[in-house]
Amino acid sequence: MASPKIAILFYSTYGKNHSVALEAKAAAEAAGADVRLLKIPETAPQSVIDSQEGWKAQQDRVADIPQATPDDVEWADGLFFSGPVRFGGQSSQVRAFIDTMGGLWGSGALANKTMTATTSAQNVNGGVENALMNLYHVAMHWGAIPVVPGYTDAIKFEDGGNPYGFSTFGGDALTDVQKKSIAHQAKRLVEITAKIIA
Repeated sequence: MASPKIAILFYSTYGKNHSVALEAKAAAEAAGADVRLLKIPETAPQSVIDSQEGWKAQQDRVADIPQATPDDVEWADGLFFSGPVRFGGQSSQVRAFIDTMGGLWGSGALANKTMTATTSAQNVNGGVENALMNLYHVAMHWGAIPVVPGYTDAIKFEDGGNPYGFSTFGGDALTDVQKKSIAHQAKRLVEITAKIIA
């Protein structure tokens, strides 16, 4: 099997999507991928971040993780996005990062890459499915290939059953079931990407 290059791109305000990204990284590496763990750049004013203890603490936790750039996206064969829901879609940070892809899109460099996505919301019905579908709409505009978990593993009947991608809500640490679900999605991305680049 070819060794695909996977960029794990995350934005995390308080830490949940950071935790998801770490689980995805471990699973993708275990599946044989060359992985880059990358934080999506912050766009909020520092004064706003500093006014919220949890947000500032998360900023400090990811200080040593490289910021994602269009060069990282160009490098990758497959993309794993993780970011929070904001008003039924992606956070402004994720959208702003996507907006920097115009040059790559225009040159055709995003075509045939694979993409999968995970998300979190404040509560169970906070717009997670819509946020994931919005990201797959981006993939379709790029000519990229959405890789969803569907119901390809029994874990999807244990984790809440979102076939579009792993989703959760903020607060507590990830459970073992959630970790298995993330790992399944990351492994599936690696396996499908490997077939495409073979």
